[in-house]
Amino acid sequence: MPTTTLRIPTADGEADAFAAFPDGGERHPGVLMYPDGFGIRPVLRDMARELAGHGYYVLVPNIFYRHGPTPVIELPEFIGAEARPAVFARLMPLIEAHTAERTLRDADAYLSFLTGRPEAGAGPVAVTGYCIGGLVAMRTAVAHPGRVAAVAAFHGPLTADVTDHLAELTAEVHLGHAEGDLTPEALAALNRTLDASGADYTSEIYPGTLHGFTMSDTDAFSPSGLQRHWDRLLPLLDRTLSRK
Repeated sequence: MPTTTLRIPTADGEADAFAAFPDGGERHPGVLMYPDGFGIRPVLRDMARELAGHGYYVLVPNIFYRHGPTPVIELPEFIGAEARPAVFARLMPLIEAHTAERTLRDADAYLSFLTGRPEAGAGPVAVTGYCIGGLVAMRTAVAHPGRVAAVAAFHGPLTADVTDHLAELTAEVHLGHAEGDLTPEALAALNRTLDASGADYTSEIYPGTLHGFTMSDTDAFSPSGLQRHWDRLLPLLDRTLSRK
């Protein structure tokens, strides 16, 4: 499985990135994968490789590149309860600084770079993300109707700048919520908003999961939650992305 590190020109500098894609010299549908707040690290590289193995060019940008290249902060191999306070003390200023305005400036650069890669198709593409990356994925899809055919967000919050503009979506949507993040009542309210927008979507709570359930290097990891994530993501990409 070929992999490479890249630098993406943006309006605010250069973002380092990781890419994985099938071998063979052909072009493959593009997927922009936004990492969670912990950033690009072995588990994200493994997930990108696994997705690429299904026939996609997967680009994972360092969304916090303004604060330095990967790794933006040093992380323990396993992010458990003891490590979390110190890690989040360093991460939260970066997360809070990553505004909707920054997201939108970067998204155009990421999408243009992705569809310009010789190994990737010209688009439309899919966008997926985890935690804050899920929010960034939804912001990207809302801002780029027509360029984004599918968007999937896992244990990611949705803020008003997204929910107030869902009618602008043209992408098919999957939202996989952690049981620890969203009550059934909150899910029902969100889904009513999605219904009113006319979006083509699925939105569900993954049973028995905590925030961060897809990440095997954290104490929130749920093997069943990660598998459900693949069971939802892969069919979504298969039916929305062209392999021509």
